[in-house]
Amino acid sequence: MDYYVTLLDDKIKCILCRHYCHLKNTQVGVCKVNKNENGKLKNLVYSHLSAYNIDPIEKKPLFHFLPGTLTLSLGTVGCNFACPFCQNWRISQSNNIDKSVSTSPPQIVELAKRYKYSSIAYTYNEPTIFYPYAKDIGVLAKEQGIKNIFVSNGFQSPEVIRDMANWLDGANIDLKSWNEKYYKKVLKGGLEAVKDTLRLMVSEGIWVEVTTLLIEGDNDTQKELEEMASFIANELGKYVPWHLSAFHPDYKMKEHSHTKIETLQRAYKIAKEAGLYYVYLGNVTLPQDTYCPKCGNLLIGRSGYNIAIDKIKSGKCPKCKREIEGVWQ
Repeated sequence: MDYYVTLLDDKIKCILCRHYCHLKNTQVGVCKVNKNENGKLKNLVYSHLSAYNIDPIEKKPLFHFLPGTLTLSLGTVGCNFACPFCQNWRISQSNNIDKSVSTSPPQIVELAKRYKYSSIAYTYNEPTIFYPYAKDIGVLAKEQGIKNIFVSNGFQSPEVIRDMANWLDGANIDLKSWNEKYYKKVLKGGLEAVKDTLRLMVSEGIWVEVTTLLIEGDNDTQKELEEMASFIANELGKYVPWHLSAFHPDYKMKEHSHTKIETLQRAYKIAKEAGLYYVYLGNVTLPQDTYCPKCGNLLIGRSGYNIAIDKIKSGKCPKCKREIEGVWQ
């Protein structure tokens, strides 16, 4: 697909994300890395990685997607949000592209294939802003039986979501707040757009898990949490995992306090009362085990990012035979 629409007077409209930036010739978008170059959209970070690593899939976090496997994680510079708590702000808020580093899609896939990594994760910064690169990697990876994952703020355009359904297997999407004004003023995004992304991804058959970083005083009121839980349960599905993660001070919020365990536990209770089957508390040393929603049998026991118990290799509860939602092979 083309990632832009031609407008009048040499302008183009980028359609990678819902900012839909209108760009004059030589102008870059909000993300700092997509540019109108002579009437065409050029992705300035294509092949130029800023970070890559080998991670447990649980670190994304994805708990219902090939548990216990390793994923080849990679990212570039740039982002279409401006979150003041971003832990990767040195790359996400930068447009300093190291062009001395150039890694082609076939090289990425060959690396994953050689070391038998089960998946490739597009992460660290917002992968939507390097979607042309990610897709070229992902299509080749899919041909080799390697799965593809987005870790994203959920601000993709509907055009991109429908396109990625052909090659993307899973995604962890941040639901950062339940306040449209906060999304627009602080994060430079939009709540309704993220909600629409989540609905679209689920309807397109992409496996989705949701993460909310709980920041006390910003997004942890009873009303917000109840409405978030209700949205996930009733509009996405009670089976969609919700990761409730503790905030730790970073970037522009170094003076803000850590999230209390009690706040996480309160959110957990709200989520379970809404009927969600799978709720996990992150960035703390509390259990993050998976239980069968029908009979309560322990299916996956986790210790940090390590799998201590795994009884779900068949995708079913071995006790009551209920199918457990997720991607298991």
